Amino acid sequence: MAEFVSEIKTIPYSDADVYAVLSDLNNLELAKDKIPQDRVKDFSFDTDSCTVSVDPVGKIKFVIIEREPNKTIKFQAEQLPFGVNMWIQLVSTGETETKLKMTIKAELNAFVAPMVSKPLQAGIDKVADLLAKLPYNEILNKGTL
Repeated sequence: MAEFVSEIKTIPYSDADVYAVLSDLNNLELAKDKIPQDRVKDFSFDTDSCTVSVDPVGKIKFVIIEREPNKTIKFQAEQLPFGVNMWIQLVSTGETETKLKMTIKAELNAFVAPMVSKPLQAGIDKVADLLAKLPYNEILNKGTL
């Protein structure tokens, strides 16, 4: 089992606000234009899942399998030839500050691991960076980015 961990990001919002936005994937509607279209296509989502087509992997569906309010959101990937779990961890470090860390665990065989390890690490770092920059207050108020 290979593990990929993002850098820890600091978000200038409360853990409750960050969790409220990230635990309902419908909120991704407000962040759609921030996703690089050259790598991610056919992006769709609902409250509990999101589906994307990522070159060179193809279509991937992430489904939320567990939520722990203000602390953790766990996902399981579907439509892949190997098992992948991902989770977002949140830790409050103040009234208006939250630390975020993302982790991916993937069941990669020796043949696949060298091809996908670098893109997975780069991808999780980019997603963590994007999540750290979201305007959580505007999203909670259903504003626009």
